[in-house]
Amino acid sequence: MNTATPPSNLNIANVLTVVRIVGVPFFGWLLLADDGQSIGLRVAAWVAFALLMITDRIDGDLARRYDLVTDFGKLADPIADKALTGMAFVGLAIIYDNWLFWTVTIVVLVREWGITAMRFVVKKYGVMPAGQGGKIKTALQAFALGGYILPFELWDNVPCDILRWITHLLMAGAVAITLSTGVQYVRDAIALRRAAKASAKA
Repeated sequence: MNTATPPSNLNIANVLTVVRIVGVPFFGWLLLADDGQSIGLRVAAWVAFALLMITDRIDGDLARRYDLVTDFGKLADPIADKALTGMAFVGLAIIYDNWLFWTVTIVVLVREWGITAMRFVVKKYGVMPAGQGGKIKTALQAFALGGYILPFELWDNVPCDILRWITHLLMAGAVAITLSTGVQYVRDAIALRRAAKASAKA
């Protein structure tokens, strides 16, 4: 019999998750103020984005290390992640305003929120853990988005042009892995559902 007291929802890991959610509108304002044409505000937006992304790593490490995993955290953490990256994608699509960036934004967000919804649907059959591909996807998205948030196009010099091309390559890799891991998660969900139903019949 397990008599361990479950961790309180009011813990440092969950506080950091809430900070990330609350920080999304502030980041969005910094990114879109002056139509994204202010170098100072774009750099401030990059700093805010980087700090908020770092909290994602910190709260996960704290939750696992000090046994602070809660149902609230399991629900709020992926929502916070998707809200932050979603704000970045949409904000950048508004700033750059071209069909390619809007297409990437729509494809990535449909995949991200679709997989999140699917996780909740199949939760009754079992937990779908994040794989290594998902971690690589998150890292590539973060670096690519960070590259676009920095105002390389406003600085307009050769080093910035090179960094912009590196950012393009990072985003291409992020999109490819985002789609491939999405397909894998769908396959895993189908397999999990079939296994759970087969076990129930046995």
